[in-house]
Amino acid sequence: MSIDRPPQFFEEVSRQYPEVFAAYRDFSDATASAGPLDERTLRLVKLAIAVGAGLEGAVHSHVRRALAAGLSRAQVEHLILQGMTTLGLPRTMAALSWSRDVGDPGSD
Repeated sequence: MSIDRPPQFFEEVSRQYPEVFAAYRDFSDATASAGPLDERTLRLVKLAIAVGAGLEGAVHSHVRRALAAGLSRAQVEHLILQGMTTLGLPRTMAALSWSRDVGDPGSD
């Protein structure tokens, strides 16, 4: 399994239930366009939410999306470090580890 793309299970389920996942994508697009945040800011916000919630798969996903949106690895890690004083060292270290699971876009 490549961590640089969605898990195979996610892809399989989204193919099995295309209408559900189309509605989910539409909902996601609607929330993204509901306000003035630009794409890069949205990517950071979504990553911060995933880190705060302690969701490894979501951190992987949102790191991939942040890097694809042009954010640097340093920006991603700087965001994650901001959680240390609120979330604690263990949660922050876990999130940093998860972020490093994801390769840079276009790398093999």
